[in-house]
Amino acid sequence: MGSVVFAVWFLWAAYLIPLSWCHTNTCRSYCGNITIDYPFALQYGCGHPGFRDLLFCMNEVLMFHVSSGSYRVLEIDYAYQALTLHEPHMSTCHNLVLGSRGNGFSVEPWRAPYMNPAADNVFMLIACSPRSPLFQGFPGKHLPCRNVSGMGCEEYLSCPAWEMMGHKRLGSASFFGSGPPECCAVPYQAIREINLTKLQCEGYSSAYSVAPLKVDGPGGWSYGIRVRYSVQGNDEFCGACEATGGTCGYGSDGIRQVCMCGDFNSTSNCDSVGIPSGARPTYTHDQVLAGLLTYVVLWMTCNQISKV
Repeated sequence: MGSVVFAVWFLWAAYLIPLSWCHTNTCRSYCGNITIDYPFALQYGCGHPGFRDLLFCMNEVLMFHVSSGSYRVLEIDYAYQALTLHEPHMSTCHNLVLGSRGNGFSVEPWRAPYMNPAADNVFMLIACSPRSPLFQGFPGKHLPCRNVSGMGCEEYLSCPAWEMMGHKRLGSASFFGSGPPECCAVPYQAIREINLTKLQCEGYSSAYSVAPLKVDGPGGWSYGIRVRYSVQGNDEFCGACEATGGTCGYGSDGIRQVCMCGDFNSTSNCDSVGIPSGARPTYTHDQVLAGLLTYVVLWMTCNQISKV
């Protein structure tokens, strides 16, 4: 009799386990060696709506697309909420790219609350016209050019790339004589958009701080664009969703957040949805444990009675 009771108990317990407990995260994916997880996603409907239509996987290369153009994603750091991007037309210490071919960086206004280049990311604008908006009011107006996290044009001009271009440093020499400098370093927050056409610049470079590590000279800088991201409202919705076994996503309107619970979606979490007609009931973790303990006690009691 004991084995029969145990079998009945096991089948009943398996039936009660919520589908959401067995639901795998179908939104988590991979591109090359990079994991794509919340708030990002490759599939429409997955992730946070503020990050939709942002990442694309092309031949195992993860690409990041915003209004200024496309960039290769080198890393997603979920702990520090940052992406590291590479752009082929961005100058480095060993290669200058001129001709206004670079993307620069800007995001759509509706994305701005969610992501922007990090405060310790420096943009060095190269060979900008004296008519550039950067220098309006020059020389009476204070220039926006300044070092960012210890990185700036004074050191960058010592890079081998400038020597290969035939550049020789002569104090404060510039392409325009006594005019604006040939290189102007700015933080993104100072101008809110790196657009080479609008700024009338020939090229740009970008580097970010790897603090607390300190490197000697621009040859050791980390070149690329470091973008910090955040989810507005502390993302309490997604926390509640994942705590009940769900996966965070958004509705067909591209705005409303939903909690995906296997065979149904919820507007809150996987434990607060009414049971549809004909559907299997969903119980909380505590309810299932209580049921299991009750049947263990009953099974042991039945064993004792059968031995009397």
